[in-house]
Amino acid sequence: MSTLDQATIEKLAEHVENAELNRQDIVKITDDYPDMDWEDAYDIQYAIRARKEARGTRIAGLKMGLTSHAKMKQMGVEQPVYGFLTDYGACPEGGDIDTNRFIHPRVEAEVAVVTNKTLKGPGCHVGTVLAAIEIVLPAVEIIDSRYRDFKFDLKSVVADNTSAAGYVVGGRSARPADLDLPTLGVVMEKNGEIVELGAGAAVLGHPAASVAMLANMMAARGEEIPAGTFIMTGGITAAVAVEAGDNINVRYQSLGSLSFRFV
Repeated sequence: MSTLDQATIEKLAEHVENAELNRQDIVKITDDYPDMDWEDAYDIQYAIRARKEARGTRIAGLKMGLTSHAKMKQMGVEQPVYGFLTDYGACPEGGDIDTNRFIHPRVEAEVAVVTNKTLKGPGCHVGTVLAAIEIVLPAVEIIDSRYRDFKFDLKSVVADNTSAAGYVVGGRSARPADLDLPTLGVVMEKNGEIVELGAGAAVLGHPAASVAMLANMMAARGEEIPAGTFIMTGGITAAVAVEAGDNINVRYQSLGSLSFRFV
């Protein structure tokens, strides 16, 4: 049940999006609207998406966040959160990324998928998803909360498009049948030192479970995942803070590696 009227939702969407566009941090919006609920949070996110699309921004895909069972329990929630990816968020594999685009960027290793069938909830499950995945790709998400000092609650995060800021896709693609996604290992290096290790099971036990949950959550808003959708399934590793001069290299079992540098 939404608690905010449409005018307030539009005002907050402008406020949060301006923080992103102007790289200006803000305090979490629940400080001023403590009674806002999950529906309000997604309404603000969708209003930000509509603002971008009205200016000609193309939505490049969808993303899941908070996909660790331990983290969900710690935060007192029963499901992850989701957001959208923009065309301008795409960053070049093997290239330089301008740190000035962000406020306080962090990177996390993920696996991404591209679907070849429509996925619709409720009742979407791992088997349905695996049958609808065309390819699996190694990817790194750049997250950048617009909230000061990374201090926020989850409703504010959802309104801020789950901290989405950029993404890098590289390495090799594979079909899901050729991979054991839960055991797929990942090693992240920063400036030649290993900083994070993980496996696909960190994402809700199986990255396809993340996509199934996305379909089921979107169904609650009367939406489905169209065929051909690019989806970042959630962090296999914790998010690592980066700054200008940092070199990131991520190695994926069976999927090659990708690298990039912050300047």
